[in-house]
Amino acid sequence: MGSEIKALIGSWTTATGTVVSAVSNTPTEAVQNGIKIDLDIIGNELQATGNSLEADSVDEWNLEKAGLLIQSSGNLTIVAGLLFDMNKRNELVAIVKGNLLQALGGSAALSEALEGERTFIQLMDIYGQALQVIGNSLQAIAGILELNGEDNDDLNLAGSWIQATGAVLAALSLTKSYYLSNNAPASSS
Repeated sequence: MGSEIKALIGSWTTATGTVVSAVSNTPTEAVQNGIKIDLDIIGNELQATGNSLEADSVDEWNLEKAGLLIQSSGNLTIVAGLLFDMNKRNELVAIVKGNLLQALGGSAALSEALEGERTFIQLMDIYGQALQVIGNSLQAIAGILELNGEDNDDLNLAGSWIQATGAVLAALSLTKSYYLSNNAPASSS
């Protein structure tokens, strides 16, 4: 599989995972709590898979590749917290650490994106990555609030959807970039 296609599939897999996780964190009477946890697990697994595919599409070792791998490990930390039989406090600690790892990885990948030109597509990617970092940070803060017995539902909900918005924006920018590079008119000699 070509690197561009792998990155594109990874980006949309990540975006799908963030939306599934955001849906799982959206308060509703229609979805039972057990199903919400299952959706959060599936969403984070999709994110880990997508980030890993994106990292694998980067040929050289740089901050983008490292950041994507760190993000993936953050998603897997959240999955472990949700799957393993542990007390509620340890589960929350794992989720907070997972969100912090995602924010750290997103920051590393973002710093790599800040290098280079500032086309509209580049700006879409930068804003998308920045929104993901902000969303993960808000989710981590919400987890810390919950650990301290404080209300966190609104902050967690906002963080989830901000992250999802950023992931979709980043996937759209990569799609646009791929489309333009593969459908550019041939130059005449």
